[in-house]
Amino acid sequence: MRKSRIFIQIICLFALVSCAKSKATDQSMPDKKDKGFYVVGYIFGSGDLDAESAKLDFSKITHLNIAFLNPDANGLFSPSAGLTAAIKRAHDNKVKVLFSIGGGNAPQHLKELIKPAKRAELIKELVKLTNTYNFDGVDVDLEGDFIDLNYEGLIVELSSALKPHKKLLTAAVATWNGNAISDKALALFDLVNIMSYDQTGPWNKEKPGPHSTYEAAETDFAYWNTSRSVPANKLTLGLPFYGYGFGPSIQESYSYGDIVTGFPGSELVDFVVVPNKGTIYYNGLPTIKKKVGFALNKKAGGIMIWQLLGDATGDKSLLSAINTLIQ
Repeated sequence: MRKSRIFIQIICLFALVSCAKSKATDQSMPDKKDKGFYVVGYIFGSGDLDAESAKLDFSKITHLNIAFLNPDANGLFSPSAGLTAAIKRAHDNKVKVLFSIGGGNAPQHLKELIKPAKRAELIKELVKLTNTYNFDGVDVDLEGDFIDLNYEGLIVELSSALKPHKKLLTAAVATWNGNAISDKALALFDLVNIMSYDQTGPWNKEKPGPHSTYEAAETDFAYWNTSRSVPANKLTLGLPFYGYGFGPSIQESYSYGDIVTGFPGSELVDFVVVPNKGTIYYNGLPTIKKKVGFALNKKAGGIMIWQLLGDATGDKSLLSAINTLIQ
């Protein structure tokens, strides 16, 4: 009996020590979600979202933004194939899912739908879509001249309509026309995703060069945080998982994954010269790490990625490098 009692005490002591070690390990490696540093990743919504979302490592992101779900001229939405499965997969992995409206090539009829005469019906359909598919919120990515006199009214009314349903309202913004967004509208967003990229591109061939520099990231963050008074914890710094080609006979656009696959060692630099064709500019591992470090030092809400499926694999993965730094 005494031996049994001693044996039980040893087992209990071992369990307590193991538990203590486990807790110590957990505390030394806090999860990024506990720290409140978000990793917002966009993915295109035009293909089979079930198949596309199956390629994602949900353990490395906190928010998935599906881009773009835009209405037809009558304000009605036709969601992409596999949407329900993709949202369930994300939620099973404790990742919030939003759909993004607008985009760089948003349909022109959207300008009419956000005007006062049609806005209420559009918002009704947006809320309906959010609830029907169990989205966690709406991301507004209106750019250029889509940010007009109707923008503030859209945001005010959409925010009011989403709040009773406890849904998020976020925005993708560019600094070059940030002044077109009013303080009133800006204050209503739960997160503001800074598109700190596309400073040049195929549309601006006379200005070849980097399209997403570290210096631009600093400038963009300062504008929204200091000049526009958006709290740092509401800002996510946009990172590109793609590059642009400039030259006489070079492809215009590349994913980061394609670049590092085609050009060994390119993950360590920010541009590749292709003999007799041109130059590809992008963000390699060192620049991405430097930007993430900047966001962490500024106590930003997190980082944003356009777009997740542009990444590479293994030790060349930008998303893996981002997560290593966060943790």
